[in-house]
Amino acid sequence: MTTTLEQPKVEGAEPPPARRRWEPWALAALLVGTAVAYIWGLGASGWANSFYAAAVQAGSESWKAFFFGSSDAANSITVDKPPMSLWLMSLSVRVFGLNSWAMLVPQALLGVGSVALLYATVKRWFGAPAGLLAGLVLALTPIAVLMFRFNNPDALLVLLMIASVWAMMRAVEDGRTRWMVLTGVFVGLGFLTKQLQVMLVVPPLALTYLVAGPPKFGKRLAQCFAALGAMIVSAGWWLLIVELWPASSRPWIGGSQNNSILELTLGYNGLGRLNGEETGSVMPGGGRGEAAAAMGGAGEAMAGGRFPGGGAPGGGGMWGSTGITRMFESAQGGQIAWLIPAALILLVAGLALRGRAPRVDTQRASFLVWGLWLLVTGLTFSFMAGIFHAYYTVALAPAVAALVAIGSATLWRRRDTLWVRPVLAATLLATAAMSWVLLGRSASFVPWLKWAVVVVGVVAAVAVLVPALTRGRIAAVVTLAALFTGLAGPTAYAVDTIATPHTGSIVSAGPNVEGAHGGPGGMGGPGGMGGPGGMGGAGRTDGAAAPTLPGGAVAGATDGAAAGATDGMGGMGAMGGAGGLLSGSEPGAELVALLEQDSGNYTWVAAAIGSNSASGYQLATEDPVMPIGGFNGSDPSPTLEQFQQYVADGKIHYFISGGRGGGMGGDGTASEISTWVQENFTAVTAVTVDGVTLYDLTS
Repeated sequence: MTTTLEQPKVEGAEPPPARRRWEPWALAALLVGTAVAYIWGLGASGWANSFYAAAVQAGSESWKAFFFGSSDAANSITVDKPPMSLWLMSLSVRVFGLNSWAMLVPQALLGVGSVALLYATVKRWFGAPAGLLAGLVLALTPIAVLMFRFNNPDALLVLLMIASVWAMMRAVEDGRTRWMVLTGVFVGLGFLTKQLQVMLVVPPLALTYLVAGPPKFGKRLAQCFAALGAMIVSAGWWLLIVELWPASSRPWIGGSQNNSILELTLGYNGLGRLNGEETGSVMPGGGRGEAAAAMGGAGEAMAGGRFPGGGAPGGGGMWGSTGITRMFESAQGGQIAWLIPAALILLVAGLALRGRAPRVDTQRASFLVWGLWLLVTGLTFSFMAGIFHAYYTVALAPAVAALVAIGSATLWRRRDTLWVRPVLAATLLATAAMSWVLLGRSASFVPWLKWAVVVVGVVAAVAVLVPALTRGRIAAVVTLAALFTGLAGPTAYAVDTIATPHTGSIVSAGPNVEGAHGGPGGMGGPGGMGGPGGMGGAGRTDGAAAPTLPGGAVAGATDGAAAGATDGMGGMGAMGGAGGLLSGSEPGAELVALLEQDSGNYTWVAAAIGSNSASGYQLATEDPVMPIGGFNGSDPSPTLEQFQQYVADGKIHYFISGGRGGGMGGDGTASEISTWVQENFTAVTAVTVDGVTLYDLTS
């Protein structure tokens, strides 16, 4: 790499030092270590989020399902997100066959790519040490560790958001329009990954370039519109095809009530997330509503904030409490909050140190874009009233990592400035205090660590105040102490996350946390409320009582046995192995053999209420299973008349009863279909241990 690239000649900037021999080796160690951490024991999580795993399987069998992101290869309905993240996993499964590794390894590689790209983005203007620190912080952020080992869309979204900042900063460096166009392309691809969430980085990107871009303001504005055009084209081609494709020959758009990708974009995945009015959600607005009434005690638990979203039990509604402290609460704190105070302090200090630099200063622009990313995304997450899960906070991880790295590098180089040393000390003390709080929420989890972090943090804070201790070899010891203060807690959480399998639709990193639910294993391991794993996933106990379902059944009980205390709150849904709203079904061998019998004679070997209930059967048989009502069981797909016609045409073999009930929070027809089947067909108990009932629709 040339000296020009290493030291961009921007007036007023402080170029990083020239490349050292150890840099390639350090980068290799970072990336190899990240790859090992993200791939180690990857198969233990099985299908992870079986909702997306079923769509991956469908896309590996059918190119039409691949294009639309269908839940099943017969293309009855799509998942409730665009399909770009599914494309990567489906291609891998096409090549290597259907298994957990083939599905999840692309996600792990996206994590390695994200670390590498963040390193490159930071290193270019702040030097290799800062780049390595940024990559290390991102790699060890607990929720990033989880999402890069899971099959949610967030892994690809994070990579594309980092890429958009990288491209925009290149435009700040030389003012070329092509970089802004590339910025728009990355944002557009992010839209095809998780729709409007990627738009949270657009204001930081646009404002930073308008402030710091080299051309005159008129040209800068025109370049931003060029980026907007590129974004529209890179995302719009797929939206246009889906919207113009005849509805009769494509799958229903999952998550919409009117079979429209635009409705899904602007409603359920758009404004509904902000105002809480997601039509077709479990409970609109987070209220108790008909769903709570239908679920009895479980509904009351959800409405009290003890189910999805975390937050303080009993307050804040279904998705947790909102407010400025949301990112620091029990459900979210251990995922992302470790270094947020440090990032904010270093952001202000870094901008102050670059205050007199020229308008086009790339280092100040870096502080501006990462700082705006953290503030815009963090405030949106803090105050959004709609569906919110702790794992969304992975979108904050790159900004936190970058700010900690570039702020630390900038202040360390200017440590002889009178006020810089006290700021560095305050940063270390704030970080140690944050770790004390977060580690203290898990009393049995490495209890000595919070004491070690505080002691080392105080010693490091005192040391940076003494000039003699920040020079020569002793400075290396102080640096190691600072790294321990900032990374010991996240590293412990990361190791716990790697060692624990995670399944279900709502997952979180790290150990059991007082006041939060849905840790290891997520909100329900296999089987949902009452299936294998009961109301939780991998082996965690917290003494919480399981809620009671209608009819007096205990959530988490199997074959009449009372449920014990389990990890997290599990997937709402049926008793037994039929799965539920938040966790996939787990059929036994006998049931799988029954479904596979004469499977080639049917379009769907079975139909079940809800995508997660259907997913386990589909993944076990590798044959299409119709998910009636989509994820929530509330989408009007298919209608009763359509279902009756499918049955009359002999396209569906079995109806599987006992899965997620439909109609909660929407006008879905799942309940009508279930009632019609029960009234017109004879029930055949299939496999007792699975706790499900099959109806042969061909009899």
